[in-house]
Amino acid sequence: MANTDSTVAAIASSASPLSARKENVVPASSKIAELTESRQELLNRIQSLKTDLQSWRYKLDGQVKVYRNELSELKKSLNVEVEKLRSEFQELKTTLQQQQEDVTTSLRKLGLQDASEETKESEDAEIDINEENAKDLTEDAKPDNSEEDDQDLPKDSGKDTKE
Repeated sequence: MANTDSTVAAIASSASPLSARKENVVPASSKIAELTESRQELLNRIQSLKTDLQSWRYKLDGQVKVYRNELSELKKSLNVEVEKLRSEFQELKTTLQQQQEDVTTSLRKLGLQDASEETKESEDAEIDINEENAKDLTEDAKPDNSEEDDQDLPKDSGKDTKE
């Protein structure tokens, strides 16, 4: 009977690894199923993110185009305004030059000199007079270097004296 007991024990021991393998197989197949499901969820999520990114890029490109068009229109209108101002300033300059010429012509007809020439001549004369006065004042302010001033000062004999 010892043999029978050992045979039964051998059969039981060999049966136990098979049952353990079956138990291990079941969890592995459930793990594979979980991983497959998780993989599918990740792929779906990636696809969703790709779609969102494409949508975002499309919207961003649209906004960029709109802003570029707006900037282009603003630039054009600004250039038009600048040209308009340049034209107005040129007209104003021309008008002022014409008025100046008319005044000069009117003064010449009356026998008078151009006011601007007269003013310039009087200013030049005034500057000359002021320069002469300033020259006279600076000459008066200079001290005389006469010998009388030197006599009041003690003369140095050139020797060092120690007392």
